[in-house]
Amino acid sequence: MKLAAAGTTLLTLVANTAWCHDEPGRRAAPPDKPGWEFALTAYPTQVRDAGGTTTSVIGAADRGALHLETRYGYEAKDARSVFAGWTFSGGEAIKWEVTPLVGAGWGPVRAFIPGVEASVTWGRFDFYIEGELVRDRRNSGDNYNYAWSELGFHATEWLRVGAVGQRTRLYGGERDFQRGPFVQATFGRATLGGYWFNPGSRDEVVVASIGVSF
Repeated sequence: MKLAAAGTTLLTLVANTAWCHDEPGRRAAPPDKPGWEFALTAYPTQVRDAGGTTTSVIGAADRGALHLETRYGYEAKDARSVFAGWTFSGGEAIKWEVTPLVGAGWGPVRAFIPGVEASVTWGRFDFYIEGELVRDRRNSGDNYNYAWSELGFHATEWLRVGAVGQRTRLYGGERDFQRGPFVQATFGRATLGGYWFNPGSRDEVVVASIGVSF
């Protein structure tokens, strides 16, 4: 299977590259950093039997607890959206962050979009979740709730692996919830990852992530 081969190639590439530590979440920098930090991540996506590749892009800007995001192709194909939020954090042995968000979308999706991003880290383990309520201003029948979650484990300082799940309308056939393994690694300010949803099924989806912070 082409998608399985692509997923295996991506995992091999990541596993044989020298990288360093990365934390879950969309933030470009921890909330205790006072200066501006930025991040840009592309998500090329291949859906089995759909033909071709689609790409979503997320940009983030952080200054202290302030968190800003802009997204393309995230809520729907060719949709654009912007978000602003404030990060609350705490803990020592168990560290946590919660970022409530308020956003808006335009293009194919014209909506008010409240959301949240949150993470918990304990030793080598972490859990990350993000969700949003897409409320289309033109047609309430297009309203939906989106969610993405990761349960991760830092196998080394540079390699993070685990399980991922999401609820989306972009792809995945009739599946209301999709799941699979993921792998993520970092080198300096660069990040490379791969997500394999519904492995082995006709609804198989491979998502790569290519990001940089600056």
